Amino acid sequence: MPKFANFILCAILCARYAASAPGHLSGPGLSQRAASSAASGEVASDASTAAVATTTVSFASDQQNGVLWSEDTDINPQPIRDTLGAAVLGPQNVPVALQNPDLIAPPTTDSGNVPGAKWPFALSHNRLQSGGWARQQNVDVMPIAKSMAGVNMRLESGAIRELHWHKTAEWAYVIKATVNSDGQNFLGTANTGDLWYFPPGVPHSLQATNDNPDGAEFLLVFDDGAFSEDSTFLLTDWLAHVPKEVLAKNFKTNTSAFDHIPAKQLYIFPGSPPPSDLDAQVTSPRGQVPSPFIYKLSEINATQLDGGSVKVVDSTIFPVSTTISVAEVTVEPGAVRELHWHPTQDEWSYYLEGNGRVTLFASSSNARTFNYQAGDVGFVPASYGHYVENASNTTLRFLEIFNTDRYQDISLNQWLALTPAELVKAHLDLDNETISKLSKTKYVVVGPA
Repeated sequence: MPKFANFILCAILCARYAASAPGHLSGPGLSQRAASSAASGEVASDASTAAVATTTVSFASDQQNGVLWSEDTDINPQPIRDTLGAAVLGPQNVPVALQNPDLIAPPTTDSGNVPGAKWPFALSHNRLQSGGWARQQNVDVMPIAKSMAGVNMRLESGAIRELHWHKTAEWAYVIKATVNSDGQNFLGTANTGDLWYFPPGVPHSLQATNDNPDGAEFLLVFDDGAFSEDSTFLLTDWLAHVPKEVLAKNFKTNTSAFDHIPAKQLYIFPGSPPPSDLDAQVTSPRGQVPSPFIYKLSEINATQLDGGSVKVVDSTIFPVSTTISVAEVTVEPGAVRELHWHPTQDEWSYYLEGNGRVTLFASSSNARTFNYQAGDVGFVPASYGHYVENASNTTLRFLEIFNTDRYQDISLNQWLALTPAELVKAHLDLDNETISKLSKTKYVVVGPA
């Protein structure tokens, strides 16, 4: 076999190995070996014999492409970067411009077209109810996000999200306080930072406990980008549209028993704080569900990394969650969630704290940079190359959520380290010192140089 064919075979094998190497994220976090290797940087083999690349195109520009301002900067932001652009002559929404410096004055590395991949929940219509509210994001407001949709919901102490079910799975992250979840003869309590998951069609309800006088707020994610919270199957809505004679037959009682059922859906309504799990549990003759619907993510220690931390939850440790997995990531100031991609899974992101900067590479010279603040939703289609840079002086914390039962990513650094040095140098014309620093295990988050 010719030598070039060996190179091609080796590069493919290394690419596959990069997805399942010891640095692969699994379970509640990285393995101890991967975490320590990521911190120290297990490096690639020597490249002293690497061939010198032949230049066939011009070298990439050295032009600086940092963030030009932040949302707290006291300026009138203008679409000018170095010698490019010109001042705005007409009116502009300055607060929005301050939050999106890389849309107003894009880095010169941006090119072509990438659909909008940012949606602030603050722009979503809010459904106000007695006892709470709900607002959603779906393809109607962010068309690129075809595989997942989200709902941000708030319940006052004791308030109830009425008994209901969905055609899609429901995954949740508790942003603040405590929620009582009841589903298919399962009763459990989720605290701040915990998860729950209900499979499609499984009936359930939610109620904020009185552990916090302010109630609770949580994020819901559904594995269908066209999902609408207004299309939920609700108990009160259904019974209001069934003749009372049929209700009486079904429950073997008189029609008068249903004289006080609501004439329309309740959706969210006030209630008394729930009793303890033990007092409220209803005993089923067939026992409890085999897999709990709640996962105590708040009680799991994060894996500490070079410039942040990570927790990963998928079906390997939360078996009932068969369609959604998550990584909770922190990135310290000056650090970056390394360049990577997800082979087959779209990523739906939610920013909890800090400011993030993300460039999406969509192939064919299409790339665009977005800025995210707490409360924003992001989306990265499968196989799009990207990074998440901390663009502030405080810790960045966000969720990477995927429509799959198993979390997987491919690290650019690791892939190159596991590819023959001669091949890497032929592509990128890197010097031997740089090639020697490529890491065979994933950093996941890379600290400041």
